[in-house]
Amino acid sequence: MSNSARPKFFVYAPDHTEEGTFAKRLSIRNEHLARMKTILAAGTIRTLFPYHPSVGIRNLIRVLHWYWVGVGGVLLSPESLSAPPEGQKMIGSTFICEAESLDEVKKMVEEDIYYKEGVWDKEKIVVLPMMAATPIP
Repeated sequence: MSNSARPKFFVYAPDHTEEGTFAKRLSIRNEHLARMKTILAAGTIRTLFPYHPSVGIRNLIRVLHWYWVGVGGVLLSPESLSAPPEGQKMIGSTFICEAESLDEVKKMVEEDIYYKEGVWDKEKIVVLPMMAATPIP
């Protein structure tokens, strides 16, 4: 089902820096993650499969067989490098995805709850087509 001919895109979506943005991010995070799970299941935009050793290699191989695997996740503040997990601060999102068009990726970003609820700074979001110079894990 993977179609390597589809363009790849880089998305950078930093959070607003105003007081309360981090709390808002946490309060709607489950809805954001549920939506991303739906997008992945539909294959509309394919991004990171969150592998964990408990998943097992057989299940990982099944997933890799059906989905193009990119990378994605939360951006952390520099202070988070030395903080325990509960002290790490999320400051944005980034991912590489595969889609039919730039407009499809922009629409997906604009329909995300982080965008709608003002967690992501709409003026600073970057969506660009890209060509990977190295394999994308």
